[in-house]
Amino acid sequence: MRSENRIPVQSTPGNSRPVKRHHSATYYAHRVKESLTTRLSKLICAIFLTLLFLVGITTFVLWLSLRPHRPRFQFQEFSIHPAFSQRNGFLNPKIIYNATAHNANQNIGIYYDSMHFDVFYEDHSIGGSPLLFPFYQKPKNTTIIAGQLGATALTVNRRQWQKFTADLARGQVVFRLQITSIIRFKISSWDSKRHKLRANCPVGVGPDGSILPIYKDKRCPTYFTYSSV
Repeated sequence: MRSENRIPVQSTPGNSRPVKRHHSATYYAHRVKESLTTRLSKLICAIFLTLLFLVGITTFVLWLSLRPHRPRFQFQEFSIHPAFSQRNGFLNPKIIYNATAHNANQNIGIYYDSMHFDVFYEDHSIGGSPLLFPFYQKPKNTTIIAGQLGATALTVNRRQWQKFTADLARGQVVFRLQITSIIRFKISSWDSKRHKLRANCPVGVGPDGSILPIYKDKRCPTYFTYSSV
């Protein structure tokens, strides 16, 4: 047999190197252009979002400062005469009241075009009258609303007076005092449209016919009504 002298050749995979690709200058210029375009787009988006955020914050702050707040009503005094112990007190009754209207707005005034006061017992009106003349209330200002209703403005009958006495035996007589106003808000030189505002104030009186301490200076719930004015 013939022996062949062969030199073994061993190939190592690690020795094979990938072939490098050489790109043209146009390719690199295109890549740089794409990178710059992407960065510019991101910068523009960031600036736009920042401006949008600042505009939103500014608008929100202005809305908070210029948003009108409803006036606040409170009763300091309320009394009905004569005392409930008098059986014929309904023949010549009299109601005396003293309340305040407070404008809590910092930069917004309020025009009161009209105001009316009513007294309710068990959701039935027992009297009322107009209040004040039209007036303007400056920001952060309080107006006193005081007056009285005489027998001609009240419609209290014998049956209602007896109910007053029965309620008093259970501790107190509760009336609902309602102030209805037609108002306009004044912001700088701009006046809003007219709004009808109602303040409902539950007030309890004791044996002497005067307001009980727990009802004094209590903030009355107020709300707008949307009927035509």
